[in-house]
Amino acid sequence: MTPQISKITNIRQIFFETALLILGVLCLTIIILLAAGAPPWVALKALFIGSLGSWIKIAQVLTVWIPLTLCACGLVFSFRIGLWNIGVEGQVVAGAIFSTWVLRLGADSGMPVITLILAFLGGMIGGSLWAIMTGFLKTKAGVNEIFAGLGLNFVALGITLWLIFGPWRRPGVASMSGTEPFSPDLWLPTIPSLRLSPVGLALAVAALICTAWILDRTRLGLALRGIGNNPRAAYLHGLKPDFYVICAMGLAGGIAGLAGVFQVTGVYHRLIPTISSNYGYLALLVVMLANYRVWATPAIAFFFACLNVGSIQLPMMLQLDSSLSGIIQGTLVLVTLLIQGWRKTKAS
Repeated sequence: MTPQISKITNIRQIFFETALLILGVLCLTIIILLAAGAPPWVALKALFIGSLGSWIKIAQVLTVWIPLTLCACGLVFSFRIGLWNIGVEGQVVAGAIFSTWVLRLGADSGMPVITLILAFLGGMIGGSLWAIMTGFLKTKAGVNEIFAGLGLNFVALGITLWLIFGPWRRPGVASMSGTEPFSPDLWLPTIPSLRLSPVGLALAVAALICTAWILDRTRLGLALRGIGNNPRAAYLHGLKPDFYVICAMGLAGGIAGLAGVFQVTGVYHRLIPTISSNYGYLALLVVMLANYRVWATPAIAFFFACLNVGSIQLPMMLQLDSSLSGIIQGTLVLVTLLIQGWRKTKAS
């Protein structure tokens, strides 16, 4: 089989699997809606209008899409080398904490642009260091990355609460509302009528391009793929798996940290206990559904963002709980796993 024919066959297979995925999700979603006593097409229409019914709604979807895509880009690095980076949630929080620290230090400097740039660098460093800790626990202490990552997630949340109720508490009050909001000159610039940050969009697109380039065009990307496929063979060829595990985790955490910075500077304008909005966990589903392909993640992340924003309409229009979107997301993952299992069975 020539490379061209093989490429056409792969495209046809991807198209078939995607169509099967959409059909399966649609059928299961209709069954779920019927079980909930809701008219399926009315509920689906409510989700559509709630997410894409106006430019303001689309801007809200993109505001969710930005950190979700950044987290997904980071996770591709760790998945490429065969690691389950469950700690991405904590890496988002660490990025938010470090950026908040930088913004507090530079609040009175009179140089808001430089302060924002340093905040982004600080967030990348914070997320990267948090992920590298997981890498060291994995390579030096033999701790599974799942348990190490989950543990560090709780540590990051604990530090956030301590800062909000302790050293960084608001003057005269300490509450779950978070720290004192930063002055508007330390916010990311937005389109006034939409409250959408062009800087955030550019950041997400740049992260996608850089991730694809590193993984597909560099020796580092080739090494990560080789170790992920066969660590023993990679070691025999002169690669050091432990070193590349640290590299992969550092890159993953750095990009996830950018998501935390965006949440602080472009969305909430302060540090709050729920600063990550669970985008790290949701990004795990995005990358799994994308089959760990970089360029498939933005479309899937956009779909999840639409569900996230559109579900707000369900309680208002149909008296349905907004958590129904979570059920749809879970259904999407279930169907994908079934298709992947069917594909492996067919291949064997």
